[in-house]
Amino acid sequence: MNKIEIAKGVYNVGAVDWDMRDFHGFTTNRGVTYNSYLIVDEKVCLIDTVKAPFAAENIERISEIIDPTKIDYVITNHVEPDHSSGLPALMQKAPQAKVVVTANGKTEVLKHYQQEYDFMVVKEGDVLDLGKNKLHFVPLPMVHWPDSMVTYLDGEQILFSSDSFGQHICTSKRFDDENDLDKVMYEAAKYYANILMPLGKTVSKAVDKTAQMPLKMIATGHGIIWRSYIDKIVAKYKEWSSGQTKDKVVIAYDSMWGSTEKMARCILDGVAATGVAVKLYKMSDSDRSEVVMEMLDAGGILLGSPTLHNGMLATMGALLIYLKGLKPANKLAAAFGAYGWAGGAQKDMEELLKTAGVSLTEGVTLKWVPDKDEMDACFNFGKEFGQKVLERNQKP
Repeated sequence: MNKIEIAKGVYNVGAVDWDMRDFHGFTTNRGVTYNSYLIVDEKVCLIDTVKAPFAAENIERISEIIDPTKIDYVITNHVEPDHSSGLPALMQKAPQAKVVVTANGKTEVLKHYQQEYDFMVVKEGDVLDLGKNKLHFVPLPMVHWPDSMVTYLDGEQILFSSDSFGQHICTSKRFDDENDLDKVMYEAAKYYANILMPLGKTVSKAVDKTAQMPLKMIATGHGIIWRSYIDKIVAKYKEWSSGQTKDKVVIAYDSMWGSTEKMARCILDGVAATGVAVKLYKMSDSDRSEVVMEMLDAGGILLGSPTLHNGMLATMGALLIYLKGLKPANKLAAAFGAYGWAGGAQKDMEELLKTAGVSLTEGVTLKWVPDKDEMDACFNFGKEFGQKVLERNQKP
């Protein structure tokens, strides 16, 4: 198999899942990787395993470098199964190895796999001497599970960053400078928006901690390894975690007989008239996780739905429930839509927008099909909303 030495004595022994297209609701059009790293020093250490279906591949890659019985430590930075469900199979091959985890990590491994291992529980500041290199452990609880930590290899100055700085993208080339950087950054933004967005404050603290380390490489849990554009991805994480927004509005809607769609297009023209960048998505035809990625740096969100059964369309309900969990920061939002004999969709959308933590402003609704005056009102609503976004972004 293809053995990849990323630094002296450090190997990428993970797996590439080219066919994976859904990651618990997050569409992964470019597949998913499960990165695992082997460090061969005076002591031998494995950083994370892989998802269970790829455990045999992980073990085979390790076996081509070293006998698994010589592994002294298995670092489990994060117990989520895409990183750790290969652990039981690996430990059958390396029963002598110590499993290195945080205190929360130990609890989670025991619960997930019902196996007693030789656990080594680490905390902030603990160091593991491998010989020529040392490993430093930095727990980062809630980035993005309670157990989460990153591990720093001081000699080679590599940060094994678990889910931080990752992307869901499969390539045959493992480093940032070997790939199309625009595609990698797009997937990094999509990854952050759909997984880490609600954890901005804890991510910001984590970035501050990692910024203090001299880095030659960030070896992620998913996607490519950063070596040439470390400053770029760290700067983006600082920007995203701070909740910085641009003069940009995302309009997401769905429509039954076209009235809400007509409203959406008029509102878009009104927003665009202010000079604010605006994007329009019909949710029955759009990828929810990509729409959320576009919302990451948007100053405003507009959501539209007609009324069906006294509520919103299911496509909009799914988006709003998703946003409720992601809690997009520093965003102005409003709802709009058409109805027939009775309304309901706008009220439901506004309630969910409130629970998502956005700043809600008054929306617009109309009955049946918009006439010329109502189309003008939609345009003016969009113009006023765009102006509000501009004013919010101008505030210090």
